[in-house]
Order: sequence, then structure tokens, then C-alpha cells
Amino acid sequence: MSTGAYDSGVRVILAAVCAVAVGACGGSEVPESLRDRTPPAAPRPAAPRAARPRIVVLGDSLAAGYGLEKGEAFPDRLQQRLDAEGYAFGVTNVSVSGDTSAGGLRRLDWALEGDVRVLVVELGGNDGLRGLPVGEMQRNLAAIIERGQRRGAKVLLAGMEAPPNFGPQYTADFRRVYRDLASRYRVAFLPFLLDGVAGNASLNIADGIHPNPEGARLVAGNVWRVLEPLLRRPS
Repeated sequence: MSTGAYDSGVRVILAAVCAVAVGACGGSEVPESLRDRTPPAAPRPAAPRAARPRIVVLGDSLAAGYGLEKGEAFPDRLQQRLDAEGYAFGVTNVSVSGDTSAGGLRRLDWALEGDVRVLVVELGGNDGLRGLPVGEMQRNLAAIIERGQRRGAKVLLAGMEAPPNFGPQYTADFRRVYRDLASRYRVAFLPFLLDGVAGNASLNIADGIHPNPEGARLVAGNVWRVLEPLLRRPS
């Protein structure tokens, strides 16, 4: 995708997120109603017991499959692709709807138990929706990456965009966090998880933010293009 097309897509999703989640772009604070629209936190997933080496997806509602049936979220699509391509990996999805980068960090050690080869980090969207400090998000994501790397896992960082209601500086700083972390830690990087899906009503559920089954399939394709080079080819 060209830079112009990417920037255009980003502007579309920022407008969509603002209209749906905030209701008005002029305010400097998130209205109280936003918290009511945040998907409720899911129960803690069952402890993984997969025999195969694992790919762990640590994310929020976008990875948890909010609004989707079982088996339709993008981590499920990744597992289907792995199986079809002959890769002996099991995907463990430890994503929780409504989670922030701080929430992901709190449960990271448990998520990294066992033979984890790749850690997919899909967090930050809820930090942006709530206008949480960008520096705090950066520290949380940095700690997640560092712990994953210390455990010997390769890390894939998926970027997200913030709504524009907190001003252009916040939006730019938010976007820069992902790029700076990817460069500093030399991790695999997907600049925008929802590239090609955000802002397209036909690819999202009614809230305009979360992908529908077809949108989730395309998101899985975005992740796969960055994930696949990290995996050892089957013999």
C-alpha cells in the first residue's frame, strides 16, 4: 500500500472511531458513556496445555473476537492458515476484550508459560480510546517486548491508531510509539493491524470498530504476512 493510501485509510478509521466511540470530536475528554461501550472484560482464558510450540496472541477485543462466533477471530484464522501450510505451531489466544497495555502486562508472565516461540502483541487501542498517557503505554509495551524476548520468543508488534478527539499531537505521538518500539527492539512490525479493514462498513460489525468475519479474515492476512517469515519452514 502506498503512503498516501495508508494515510487515507488511517484518517477513515480515526473518523469512524471518533464517531462511534466518542460521539463528538471536539471534546478534550472521553465522555463517561465511552466506558459503557467498551466491551466487558472476558474471563481469564484457561491455562494453555498445547503440546506443540506455541504462538501467543496477547491482545484486546480485536483479537478476542468481539462480536464474532467461535473460530472467526483472527487468531483462529491464523491457526487455520498454519495447519493448511503445514506449520507445527499452536496458536494460544490470551486476548481480553477491553484490555489496555497495562492489563496485558499484568498477565504476561502467565501467558508466556510453556514453549512460546512467537508473541504477537496487539494492544494499545483501548489506551487510545481512553486518552491514557502515551508515555505510559510506551513503557507497558516496552516491558512486554522485553519480557517476551528474555523468554526467547520472537515478538510481532501490531500497531494501532488513536481517535483524533485528543488532538493531532496525541495522535502523532501514539502512532510514533509503535514505530519507535519496533526500531528499538528490532521486532517484526505490522504498522496498522486494521489496514484495509478500518472504515469499511462491509468489513465491520455494527459498531464500526470491530471486524466482522470477513474483516477478521483480512486482518489475519495482514498478520500472516509479518508472522510467516518468523516461522521455520516445514521440512
